[in-house]
Formats: sequence, structure tokens, C-alpha cells
Amino acid sequence: MTAAPTVLVASDLDRTLIYSAAALDLTMPDAEAPRLLCVEVYRGKPLSYLTETAAGLLAQLAADAVFVPTTTRTREQYHRIHLPCPPPRFAICANGGHLMVDGVPDPGWHATVRRRLAAESASLAEVRAHLVAAADPAWLIDERVAEDLFAYLVVERSLLPEGWVKELSVWARERGWSVSLQGRKLYAVPNPLTKSAAVREVARRTGADLTLAAGDSLLDADLLLAADRGWRPAHGELADTGWSAPTVAVTSGRGVAAGEEILREFRHAVGGHPG
Repeated sequence: MTAAPTVLVASDLDRTLIYSAAALDLTMPDAEAPRLLCVEVYRGKPLSYLTETAAGLLAQLAADAVFVPTTTRTREQYHRIHLPCPPPRFAICANGGHLMVDGVPDPGWHATVRRRLAAESASLAEVRAHLVAAADPAWLIDERVAEDLFAYLVVERSLLPEGWVKELSVWARERGWSVSLQGRKLYAVPNPLTKSAAVREVARRTGADLTLAAGDSLLDADLLLAADRGWRPAHGELADTGWSAPTVAVTSGRGVAAGEEILREFRHAVGGHPG
């Protein structure tokens, strides 16, 4: 008997599968709004949600495929999330900087990432110093470093000067870094730090025959391109920039409805994978 194929499903979390209250985009009458399940609490308050229907789809998906949460969140931020499925064996945090195996970071993978960063991109210290110097206190809310791997600013987006992000992107590109603006957060990430590299490592370890992916930001583009099939929401940074690829479909819905739609597409693709 032929063994069942192994399907790896690598998905971004924020604004792809889970949504803050501000990102739900519930445009229907209140009486028709879907029931929501809270999956993250921060400082004693509910923070992130998915629909109850999406929760059921995710539980089914995790039973039939290797489900790999793939996020730019730090390890601490990731561990705040309690998805409605058994804890995934593999998870990817810090945009690929940490490969979690049964909840514990793989030190060998992290060491490999560190060597690539040292060899292929400018230092975090240089980029962080430029970010702080270039930011204007009029719109800068906070400045942070994540996992000693990349930096980001929390900004008042409506006050960002026109062209500032583009100018920063050019500066960063010359130093082997990329810039991504997601909601109020502006990320500066070294190019060797990718979700796709970590997902390829999980695929190697699990012997996956097919890789599916989803994401909404420019930091997800490499992940989507590396997968056999991908989906992106009709909202988010990729949508705003008009990004597309032949193997990547776009949801019809936006907000939390897009997250549910992506999970339906994952389930369909896993069920339709030939044995």
C-alpha cells in the first residue's frame, strides 16, 4: 500500500489566520457577524481572534497535515497564542530566526541563521542606529529590537511623510536588508532572515511531498513563492502593493473572513492531494 503523502501547511498568523479587533473588518450587520474565538490575551485583555468556523477548520487541518505557524513574532509573542488545535510540533518565529521543535528552539538552526546574517548583511547595530536617527518624534511611538535579529518601529502611520518608507527601503536594500510596513509597525529585516528557508528545513525533516502557504505582508512573499501553492488575503501589504504570483491565489473576503477562507482552501488542497 502506498503511504499517504505528507502535506506541509506553513501559514503566517497576524492578519492572515488571526486578527485583532481593529483588523476584523466586519462589514455585515451586527446581527449577522460570525461568532469569534479569542486565541490571544495580552495584559489581561483579549487581543486576537478567528471565527469559530475557522477554528474547526484549523483543527481538521492540523489532524491531516503538518501545520507550521510561520510568524515574524518573537518566541515570547508566539507563545501567547493558543490555537484551537494540538500544539504544532514545528513553528517558525522571528521571521525564520528560530525554528521551534515541540516548543523549544533548535540551537543548530539558529546558529546557521546567525552565520548567514554575519556573512551576507549589514549589522543590526548599523541599521538600528539609522532607523532611530531617521525617525521623527512627531510620528515615532516606540523603537524595538526583536530577538537580537531585526528591528522595528511603532509609528503613527497617518503622520508618516510621503516617500519616507521608500527612501528607507532603498537605503536598507544597499545593505542587504528589507523594509516592511504592517499596520503601525515598520520592520527592518536582514535579507538572509527568511520564513522560506526555515520552512524548507521543516519540509526536509518531515519529508513533505507538498507545501502550501499563506501570508499578507512583503515578509511573506518569499514564503509564498517557495510553496507549491499559496494564498494571500485581499487586504494587507501585498494587496496594497499589487503583489502577485502565478501560484498564489487571492481571497475574495477581507479581514477575519479571509482567514476563514484561507483555511477552507488549505483543507480543500490537503483533501485533494493525490496519494
